[in-house]
Amino acid sequence: MSKRLEDFMKMNREEFDDLEPSADLWARIEMHLPPQYNQPQKREAKTFSLRFVLGVAASVILVMGVSFVFYLQHTQKNGVDFAAINPEYAQQKVRYTSQIETQRTELKSIERSNPDLYKEFNGEIAKMDSTYKELNDELLTSPDQERVLQSMIHNLQIQTQVLTQQLNVIEQFKRMKNEDKNDTKTI
Repeated sequence: MSKRLEDFMKMNREEFDDLEPSADLWARIEMHLPPQYNQPQKREAKTFSLRFVLGVAASVILVMGVSFVFYLQHTQKNGVDFAAINPEYAQQKVRYTSQIETQRTELKSIERSNPDLYKEFNGEIAKMDSTYKELNDELLTSPDQERVLQSMIHNLQIQTQVLTQQLNVIEQFKRMKNEDKNDTKTI
């Protein structure tokens, strides 16, 4: 029976092909379907394997651990306890450091009015400051830390003296300007 059906279809093929469905047939079929079939299917949420999640967690922990070790090493390098070396020198260091900061702030006030003088004065202080930083680096590795700390205090004393002299020069310069202005007014 199937052989006869096949033969019939082959012989009458042209008659079957002449009827084609209309172009909007699928649109009409889609309208009669329930709404769940009309909407595009939502993507399923991606899931990660436990192995992947544990690998990421282990990587994060490893990076944080390495960062913490570097942080501890960095703070230990810079963490010299001056009071343990010599308490008197530690007090002097704090006193001179705060005095230098105050004097540098005063010196900065002339930057706008006299930039050349400020650059010259600041250059001298920068040289002494770089020497101080070298001594500070040496303090970490020196077997005679008290001697290095004494040199650091001496450097701070010199910086204070130089800044005081610079501020005195600035005051004299301002007084001379004021006197010149007063002299020109009286003429």
